[in-house]
Amino acid sequence: MRLSLSKSFHSLSWLTPRISVMDRYIVMELLPPFLFGVGAFSSVGVAIGSMFDLVRKVTEAGLPMTLAMKILLLKLPYFVVLAFPMSMLLASLLTYSRLSSDSELIALRSCGISIYRLITPALVLSVFVTAMTFFFNELIVPAANYEASITLERALKQDTKVFQEKNIIYPEFSQVKQANGKKQEVLTRLFYAEEFDGQKMKGLTILDRSQENINQILVSESASWNNTTNTWNFFNGTIYIVAPDGSYRNILKFEEQELNLSRAPFDLASKDRDYNEMNIAESQEYLKLLQQSGKEKKIRKLIIRIQQKYSLPFACVAFALVGAALGTKPQRTSKATGFGVSVLLVFTYYLLMSIGDALGLSGVISPVIAGWLPTLCGFVMGAVLLVRVSQ
Repeated sequence: MRLSLSKSFHSLSWLTPRISVMDRYIVMELLPPFLFGVGAFSSVGVAIGSMFDLVRKVTEAGLPMTLAMKILLLKLPYFVVLAFPMSMLLASLLTYSRLSSDSELIALRSCGISIYRLITPALVLSVFVTAMTFFFNELIVPAANYEASITLERALKQDTKVFQEKNIIYPEFSQVKQANGKKQEVLTRLFYAEEFDGQKMKGLTILDRSQENINQILVSESASWNNTTNTWNFFNGTIYIVAPDGSYRNILKFEEQELNLSRAPFDLASKDRDYNEMNIAESQEYLKLLQQSGKEKKIRKLIIRIQQKYSLPFACVAFALVGAALGTKPQRTSKATGFGVSVLLVFTYYLLMSIGDALGLSGVISPVIAGWLPTLCGFVMGAVLLVRVSQ
C-alpha cells in the first residue's frame, strides 16, 4: 500500500510549484522583516490615528473603556492594510541590503544570475501581498470602519445626526425621441428638498416633465419614503399642471398624496458613509447617484478615492521594486538606516498622494491620474533604479 501511495504522490508532483533553493532562501529572508513591519507600522498608525482620540473621548466624553477597546480593534484592519506596502518596502530593502553587505549577491551574480532574476522572489511576494490588500480593502476594512463609526456615534448619542443633509438636488434624465427621429438625453424630472432628517424630507419642490404635453410642478411641505409600497408619501402640498406653452391647466391641493417616483433622492440623502466605509462596488453605486446631483467637487473626490482603492494594493509591488533596487546597490546599509529610508519613502508616497488630491480636486489633472499618481511615481522610480543597478 505504501508503495502504491508513493507512486501516486510522485505522479502528481508536477502539480506542485517548483521553487528553487535560491527563491525559497530569499523569501524566507523577506518574511521576518515584513512581519515586523506590519506589526510596527500598524501599531504606530493605530496609536496616532485612533488611540489618542479614543483616550480623549474616554476621559472627556465618558466613552466606556470596553467600547473604546472594541472600536480600536475594529479600526485595526484599516491600519494593517496601510502597513502592507510600507512593510513590503522595509522587507525588500533590508533583505537585499543584507545579502549585498554579506557579498551573497556578488556570489550569486558570479554564477550568472541576473539582477532581475534575483529580485523576482520579492516581486512574487509583493503580488501575493497585493492580493491580500485587495481582500482586506474590499471585504473587511469598509465593514469594520462602518461598525466602528456606528458604535462610537451610538455610545456618544450622536446617531440622530448621521442622516442629516441639506439642499438635496436630484435631476433625472431620460432618452427622448426628437422630431428628427434621433433620441436625445433630456431632463425629465428635477427633485429638490431643503432638508432631510433621516426619515422625512422637508420643503420639497419637484419639476416633472416626464409626461408628454404636460408639465407638473409639485410643492410639498414634507415627504417620506414608504418601504412597504415603494412609493413616496407627500404631505400638505399643491400640484400645478402647466401646458408646454406655459398656459394654466389645473391646480390640485392635497393633504396626503402617494406618488410613484424614484427612490434615488432618498438613497442620495441617506448615503452618509465615509469613503473608507465603502468598498469599490458601493463607491461606484454612490458615484452614480452623485453624478445625477451635479456636485462636481464631491464627484471628483469620490473618483479619486475609488482609484486610490485600486492603486494602493499595487503600491506593494512598486515599493518591493524600489526596496529591492536600493538594497542591491553595493553598499553596507544597517537596519536602522533601512528603517529610516523606508519611513522617508513612505512619507514621500503620502505627500504625493496629497498633491494628487489637490491637483485632482482643482481639475488640473484627471481624477484617475490623481488617484494613481504616487503609485505610478513608485513604479518609475523603481524601474530607473533597477536599470542603473543592472548596468
